[in-house]
Amino acid sequence: MKTDALFRPIEINGMPLRNRIVMAPMTRVFATNEGVPTAAMAEYYRRRAAGEVGLIVTEGVFVDHPSAGYDRNIPSLSTPDQLHGWRQVTDAVHSADGKIAAQLWHVGRQRTTKKAPFPDAPTLSSGNLRSRLPSSSGTPMARPRAMTLEEIADTQAAFARSAAMAREAGFDAVEVHGAHGYLVDQFLWEGANNRTDEYGGSLTNRLRFAVELVEAIRKAVGPDYPVLFRFSQWKADDYQARIAQTPEELGLILNALKRSGVDCLHASQRDHAEESFPPSPLNLAGWSEKLTGLPAISVGKVALSGEFTSSFRGEECDLRPLDEVLGQMERGDYSLIAIGRALIADPELPRKVREGRFGEVVPFRREMLKTLE
Repeated sequence: MKTDALFRPIEINGMPLRNRIVMAPMTRVFATNEGVPTAAMAEYYRRRAAGEVGLIVTEGVFVDHPSAGYDRNIPSLSTPDQLHGWRQVTDAVHSADGKIAAQLWHVGRQRTTKKAPFPDAPTLSSGNLRSRLPSSSGTPMARPRAMTLEEIADTQAAFARSAAMAREAGFDAVEVHGAHGYLVDQFLWEGANNRTDEYGGSLTNRLRFAVELVEAIRKAVGPDYPVLFRFSQWKADDYQARIAQTPEELGLILNALKRSGVDCLHASQRDHAEESFPPSPLNLAGWSEKLTGLPAISVGKVALSGEFTSSFRGEECDLRPLDEVLGQMERGDYSLIAIGRALIADPELPRKVREGRFGEVVPFRREMLKTLE
């Protein structure tokens, strides 16, 4: 198998990457009760850098806002202790010649409060819901309410503060989590955004929250610091949802984000092989790159046969050939490919692929989620 397309260097706003392989963000819940990254987390990420991952995107990191998170053992980026913990992580990754981006996250309406860092904080969303959303465990989530204009401004400022802290902590880039039905995506998606003010209604208005948020981040980190944006059509509670019904709508969204300061688009799909707007063969990342000219990251069932949710059901996820990925990249559809669970299973996956040692790749199994190796 010719894998040259995976191992060409690339640069994103001055950040050089040794190859096109990205470690996808995956929530692992191994921080301290105060949301501080541990030495074990530093080693976990270091091993992936040593295995030749081009860019690591961390698990979601709760921003400096009391309503952002739902579990105190998921890391945050708000306090000096958290910043120091992340500095240990970035130093470890850099010691292995790796690059690492912090994924900045606010869950919005997808929040339970039992284990939340600030359980008494309100659960906020783009709009009001008549009922609670079910969580993955079946327990209803906290009932959200629509954010006030003051809360919108406070939350955008929280993202900017955490982005500045990320740069101080030694991260090479930040990524805004704007996908999967979390807060930023709740504004983009009309299925969750029933506002009647300047942040709701038309697609231009629904874009306003994300655009202003990215502008605040860009102001906080400066022009020479890479800002990535992850987005999706599907949501955690609605796999058929779409923020864009046509390529034209998608172009309006993504080019507005580009103008606000985004350097790279991370297009999340449940399966990277799926066409986004048939009959075109392009997937979501392919359309992103075509419409904006920005480098795009594709993701979804890369190197594994089953989707992410099947991992939690105990279903087997066998290794999947990389032929489709390589074909898409050789055609120039998109610039980078993100790999998730396969990198939990085998931190040396990129090196083994580069050296043609496919038979030595360790397959993913559900029990691997219980440890941080």
